[in-house]
Amino acid sequence: MTAPTLPVTDKLLVEMQGHTALVIMTNPPANTWTEEGLLALRDTVLALAADPEVYALVLASDSDKFFSAGADLNLFADGNKERAYRMARLFGEAFETLSAFRGVSIAAINGWAMGGGLEVALACDIRIAEQKAVMALPEASVGLLPCAGGTQNLTRLVGEGWAKRMILCGERVSAEQAQRIGLVEEVVDNGNARETALALAARVAAQSPIAVTACKRLIQHTRVGTHNAALPLERDYFLDLFSTEDQQEGVNAFLEKRTPQWKNR
Repeated sequence: MTAPTLPVTDKLLVEMQGHTALVIMTNPPANTWTEEGLLALRDTVLALAADPEVYALVLASDSDKFFSAGADLNLFADGNKERAYRMARLFGEAFETLSAFRGVSIAAINGWAMGGGLEVALACDIRIAEQKAVMALPEASVGLLPCAGGTQNLTRLVGEGWAKRMILCGERVSAEQAQRIGLVEEVVDNGNARETALALAARVAAQSPIAVTACKRLIQHTRVGTHNAALPLERDYFLDLFSTEDQQEGVNAFLEKRTPQWKNR
């Protein structure tokens, strides 16, 4: 497959592994988010989504200690509201673009995920955490708040009580605790998050990419739509799949007892 055209930056490294894009945060020492990094993430995800050969995305870190420490607080030390507005908008654009990625996105949390570092993981579909991982949204401890989806996405995943403990009380959670409350889907041994996430992403290639996109839209519809409105939408999306080549390929491959060859169209 031909590699997609991606933005040139030293803040993110992208490696293609089959139909999976491995996106590695590379901003030492703690993978803090800068304007350049946020723009690169947004444009990278858009480029990957435009490539029909990309089915999944794994977000990982090049640091042994940090997944991401979030925003660089030096940017906010002088109280400049114009800079704060621009950074908040960029955080929103980048992480909301990641959330809207048409394929499956998986965060491989291998260390500290703090503030915007946890929010980018919350924007992914699935989160794999190593045993040493620690997660928190500590913005209120420095007079700020999570502005990149943290208050909304965390509450949706873990419920209002635990969201308030983490945001209002500044509570940090371990990987095991995060799994218990529904913040992460799986905890693995230290050093195995990326490998586990890539293995899970590879399983996406067995699914019809068009069907995956439709299913993801329906699942995420529960964030804003009603149950009753979603039920007829399921049927509409189901019928829409009959206008695709992949629908016929998938059914016939099953009946012929062979592996389907997806075309993503």
